Amino acid sequence: MDLLEEYRRATFFFESGDPLGAAKLLEPIVEAEPHNTAVRQLLARAYFNSAQLTKAEEQLRTLVEHDPSDHYAHHVLGRTLERGGRFREALPHLRLAAAMNQQADYQEALHRAEQWLGKPENA
Repeated sequence: MDLLEEYRRATFFFESGDPLGAAKLLEPIVEAEPHNTAVRQLLARAYFNSAQLTKAEEQLRTLVEHDPSDHYAHHVLGRTLERGGRFREALPHLRLAAAMNQQADYQEALHRAEQWLGKPENA
């Protein structure tokens, strides 16, 4: 199997709106290259986009453990937990992402979680 070609195919599937197809292509690549962050991140996003939240969470926790300064992994992990209704667990990851990188979508996700939990914005 040509891993690079499979990754390109998976990216095409993902960008074409087929996260399930992308995940099926990415799973063996992550197995073969467990330290490849880009592949694991795309797999996590494919799981998230196909509502496979437990699988997305597993991949994202691995990314955060490997690189605690990965603001995007924290953000998507927070969003995954938020999407599963686990706002209290999501909040620390969303706060870290928002503190590390001042992107509008990070701030919006943090605000949503805080609102859901009834926490004041400046607490």
